[in-house]
Amino acid sequence: MLQPITQESTPSLIAAQLRRHISNGTLAPGAQLVEMDIARELGVSRGPVREAIQRLTQEGILVSIRNKGVFVAEFGEDDLRDVYEARTAIEKAAAGMLLSGDYFHGGEELLGCVARMEEARVSGDPAAMTKADRAFHERLVEMAGSPRLSRMHTTLLAETRMCLNRFDGRYEDESVRVVEHRGLAEALREGKRDLVAERLDAHKVDALARLLPVDQRSVEAAS
Repeated sequence: MLQPITQESTPSLIAAQLRRHISNGTLAPGAQLVEMDIARELGVSRGPVREAIQRLTQEGILVSIRNKGVFVAEFGEDDLRDVYEARTAIEKAAAGMLLSGDYFHGGEELLGCVARMEEARVSGDPAAMTKADRAFHERLVEMAGSPRLSRMHTTLLAETRMCLNRFDGRYEDESVRVVEHRGLAEALREGKRDLVAERLDAHKVDALARLLPVDQRSVEAAS
């Protein structure tokens, strides 16, 4: 069967392009965005650029400062924790919806993402590893069939990437990253609701442990 074609508006396309440049660090935290310059570079009028900037400002990726302009948001440690808490909540909600449906095939599809992660690990391709990792989480939420969850998740993934650029947390052994995602996909495929939630929480804790400064983690552990 043919599927309907969704035509995105110009502001949506511009917002997606800006979001991509912000999340990969091409537009660095604190960088100023100038409507006129962006419009000229893209070959469009300022109207859709203005709308795209407004959307990203509402998402929290951009910050508007009165009498100064619009800048790429800068993230601190509290923002980092908040991003991962929110993202985990969305992924838990999406997993819960998927577990009420065809969770076996959902888990199988996610294991396909894990296989691509393993291929990237073996070939020593960190860019491909990151792409497959992101695809795993995008697909997990997409399979829930909730446009609102997907919309929020897209913003949070961009913020996650900004946090990774800011705090530079890395896996010392990429095989750990593969094992984490495989365990989550297998729990989902087997319909183990509690285990899925547990492994999503563990994924969040692991990310924060890698990203937060050691002294900050010590304070949190003590509290």
